[in-house]
Amino acid sequence: MQSRAHYDFRSDTVTVPTKEMALDMIQCEVGDDVFEEDPTINALQDYMADITGHEAALFCATATMTNQVAIRSHLQVPPYSVVCDRRAHVFRYEAGGISFHSGAAVNPVLPKEGYHHLTADVIEANMVLDDDVHFAPTQLVCIENTLNGEIFPLDEIKKISQLVRSKGVRIHLDGARLWNASVATGISIKEYCQQFDSVSLCLSKGLGAPVGSVLVGSKTFIKKARHIRKVFGGGWRQAGILARAGLYAIEHHLPNLKRDHEHAKILANGLVELGFVLVHQPHTNMVFFDGKNVKLPGGDGFTMEKYSAMLARHGIKVFGGETSSGRLVLHHQIPTEAVELLLRVTREWIQTGN
Repeated sequence: MQSRAHYDFRSDTVTVPTKEMALDMIQCEVGDDVFEEDPTINALQDYMADITGHEAALFCATATMTNQVAIRSHLQVPPYSVVCDRRAHVFRYEAGGISFHSGAAVNPVLPKEGYHHLTADVIEANMVLDDDVHFAPTQLVCIENTLNGEIFPLDEIKKISQLVRSKGVRIHLDGARLWNASVATGISIKEYCQQFDSVSLCLSKGLGAPVGSVLVGSKTFIKKARHIRKVFGGGWRQAGILARAGLYAIEHHLPNLKRDHEHAKILANGLVELGFVLVHQPHTNMVFFDGKNVKLPGGDGFTMEKYSAMLARHGIKVFGGETSSGRLVLHHQIPTEAVELLLRVTREWIQTGN
């Protein structure tokens, strides 16, 4: 049966539960998770702790929550600061949560020229490690994998982890799409996660669960995080039905990520052939492109507003806007024919204006 998500390229969050997932959800056993008595949530948490090589895990509603709970749980006595990528989700897309929830200064930095990821030397140069009263000492470094669909090299992650830990600073990974990095590289989730004091792994993006993200770390850290989750209003009761969706997604949808990556490469190559420029390399399931060099019949310039309006006539959803740059995101409910349709109507539009 066709889902409304089949032609939706806006994000991998737009998927809807399959019939099989929904049936699996309603058949699970539930309890009160604030009392730590939901057996399905406990099973998910135990499973996630095991595959990441961490001692414990905590199931939360969103990846924003797992990130913000992690940050607040790591930070000790203020004043303190957090170093992260300027493009990172924790800095740009979580509504100022680091400042709001943790009262922390944020030192957002960019990779050095020629790199799509932060490097140990850049992070070291931006950490505050002395006791000068003019500055807020760095207590946490956050990195993200994947970021804009690009994979953070494990060798560099290891260098950063060794550096940060040698300075007595903690390190957190926003691994919302770490599943994609693992599938694309063949590097296990555990090998990635062992480099961090805590990791956030989302279940509702590429994996296609309706709700949920899991935070992993030490037992002491997760005990603190559970308390902070309660402060944030994140304590829930019979949420095992949502945890069961996450377990189902890992079992049944994780193998589909490879196909999503293949679809992304097909789209990227097709757009380049039509004159588009890639803004980021399509390592995984995202295609970032710019149409500033694309000329439409009549000499009109390309904008995402025009492009999204044209695609909408064919039932395809993408984000609009007056910018010439855009993003296409693949997920397990986008079939090959949707990818082919998008490229075909784009080609016809550029050639004929229709």
